[in-house]
Amino acid sequence: MLEIANEYLQVKISTAGAELQSIIRKDNQLEYLWSGDPVFWGKKSPVLFPIVGALKENTYQYKGQSYQLGRHGFAREMEFEVTEHTATSITFNIQDNDLTLLKYPFPFSLNIRYSIQDATLMVGYEVQNMGDEAMYFSIGAHPAFKVPLANGTTFEDYSLHFSDPETAGLWPLTPEGLVIPQPNPYLDHTTELPLRKSLFYKDALVFKHLASTAISIRSDKTPHGLTVHFPGFPYMGIWNAKDADFVCIEPWYGISDHENTSGKLEEKEGILTLLPEQIFQSQWSAVFF
Repeated sequence: MLEIANEYLQVKISTAGAELQSIIRKDNQLEYLWSGDPVFWGKKSPVLFPIVGALKENTYQYKGQSYQLGRHGFAREMEFEVTEHTATSITFNIQDNDLTLLKYPFPFSLNIRYSIQDATLMVGYEVQNMGDEAMYFSIGAHPAFKVPLANGTTFEDYSLHFSDPETAGLWPLTPEGLVIPQPNPYLDHTTELPLRKSLFYKDALVFKHLASTAISIRSDKTPHGLTVHFPGFPYMGIWNAKDADFVCIEPWYGISDHENTSGKLEEKEGILTLLPEQIFQSQWSAVFF
């Protein structure tokens, strides 16, 4: 377990999946990250790469060949190397190997950098195409934040607060995690979505191209909460394992397959393209109060 810290935050990260393990604000001693209770969901903040969500029948085609890849890809199951570590920042790296190339035929390098400034945690992704052909990929975050956060509060005491008024459809998912092609009306010029566990009984709430660049988890019953900033991310998933005490706010560059997908990787909605030696960079951050 590795740590970065300053006068405001203490953050712990594992080399397994480069996954966040703990976020504590020092002045109030609150833990903001989900415990990872395996009865509900054993992860805490997996990194989603080289796909986000599910593939139809866990399969895609590229150059006439079929490949098998599980939901959210393989990075979350890999052991990362630490390439830089200071008191307030740490960078992790994985690259392609013989096993990844069987599932995903692209040479790549993925850096994940965690850094803190005051009460803000910043998470940066850097993907480089190390091959000599175009590379297709997606990447996303899946942090699970503890709700209820403060003692004496309940899950239903909290709401999601959008940074901008939202009128947005909800893209429902099949039992296999595939996107149904037509959205359902959901948010109607609102900045608040009260939390209740039944919201997630049919899987994640999936949105496309929100107006907002930040979502907060707050309650009128405590001054403590958090705000996730995700400028540039085109897709957003909000999720809770059934009846668990957390909410995931998931900025994505990518999305699950549609029910009627062609299966061709280069035609997949939300897929990103990197030419040889090109580098993709993105960042999300969270402020804890």
